[in-house]
Amino acid sequence: MNTRNTYVIGTSGYSFKDWVGTFYPAATRPGDMLAEYVRHFQAVEINFTFYRVPPARTIQAIADKTPEGFRFWVKANRATTHDGDRSVKGAFLDGIAPMREAGKLAGLLLQFPQRFHRTIANRKFLSGVLGDYADLPAAVEFRHASWSDPAVTKSLAQRNVTLVVPDVPALGGLYRVGLAAATTRTGYLRLHSRDASKWYGPDGTDRYDYSYSTDELAEIVRAWEDLDEPMDEVYTFFNNCHHGQAAQNAEALRRILAQI
Repeated sequence: MNTRNTYVIGTSGYSFKDWVGTFYPAATRPGDMLAEYVRHFQAVEINFTFYRVPPARTIQAIADKTPEGFRFWVKANRATTHDGDRSVKGAFLDGIAPMREAGKLAGLLLQFPQRFHRTIANRKFLSGVLGDYADLPAAVEFRHASWSDPAVTKSLAQRNVTLVVPDVPALGGLYRVGLAAATTRTGYLRLHSRDASKWYGPDGTDRYDYSYSTDELAEIVRAWEDLDEPMDEVYTFFNNCHHGQAAQNAEALRRILAQI
């Protein structure tokens, strides 16, 4: 039986020292990680753009290292999503322009922190940000439970903005919409962890230290297959990046899909 949806599988980032020997071959150098990554996956989330506005030359170099058809979701800079500063828009768009021109930019990921509650001020801010990047495909990830409201998903659908479905522990205060949900014909799933004991750890370093079981992954696929309307694409990114777990789980998901 064929799946109703097309799944585009990858991980949140690709450059991790502890993937060497656990996923990448031993002695893989940082500069060779992307070339190794694209042998396995069709897409990736670029996360360094969250920490610094990317220089165009860096984005050009990354795009040049990937084959035709490879796709990137680029994470918005923290100045916008975490500090409430929209002034980086121009520099950010200039920085990612080479990837867009190469036809490899799938879209912009706007991940807001848990302290970003659904207030009138924040709703207005979100609307402004979506307007700033209206000419790009955009996906929004919420972390606070106050955004779990049908009016939110309706508004995103009206603006043709993709809702990110975060797979997170069942903890009060965290945004959760089940295993599958969509506001556009593009699905977007980010798998973080289901270990509630580590989510609010003292330094946060173990939050994403988790490996999904085969049964958990199969359950997620069933949920996406059961949506009323099939998706054109379901981007599925693993953020449980400790010790290569994200890449290993991504490959496990691909094997599950191959058996359906």
